[in-house]
Amino acid sequence: MELLKVSAQSKPKAIAGAVAAAIRANGTVEMQAIGAGAVNQAVKAIAIARGYVAPNGINLVMRPAFVDLEIEGIQRTAIRFTVEPR
Repeated sequence: MELLKVSAQSKPKAIAGAVAAAIRANGTVEMQAIGAGAVNQAVKAIAIARGYVAPNGINLVMRPAFVDLEIEGIQRTAIRFTVEPR
């Protein structure tokens, strides 16, 4: 399963394209976001990706979950979105 890391500066349309491609290739994808801005961009990207794959008869759903990470020795909490077809 592919893991896409999303930041607050990520472009939602670019992420949406990557999500759509991963869904078509693998059937599922995970997105990881740390911080409010990154979560905002990730959610927008999922909404856009739904429009990209809808003409192929694919309806996307997402499952959010909290994940504890250690980045440069600091404990951080991220939100990981699992995106898959219904």
